[in-house]
Amino acid sequence: MTRAAAVFAVIFGLLTLLAGGRALFGGADMGAVFDFVLIFNFLAGFAYIAAGVGLWRGDRWAAPLSIAILAATLIVFAAFGWQVMSGQPYEARTMGAMMLRSVVWLVISLIALRAQRR
Repeated sequence: MTRAAAVFAVIFGLLTLLAGGRALFGGADMGAVFDFVLIFNFLAGFAYIAAGVGLWRGDRWAAPLSIAILAATLIVFAAFGWQVMSGQPYEARTMGAMMLRSVVWLVISLIALRAQRR
């Protein structure tokens, strides 16, 4: 299970870098997006890859990094929600993407913690 989570984290990170790079540097019109969410998600892609590599190798720092990714994602998601609740226009796909990221890192964090206890 840990190895599968590790591979998933690396692939998720690479896809995040690709999508985030295209959104930030590709000049594509992304609609009503928040720059702080785009920048966070792009930079988080590097942390996703690092966490995946750490999980694969069984490094003790992989679980704390996974939890930190989850915590940071939830903080950015809350800030995004605050902006939405204040009436700022937003893209519904951003809401879905942040929900997906939150669930993915909750699951990976649980797997990493379980692996660390063994």
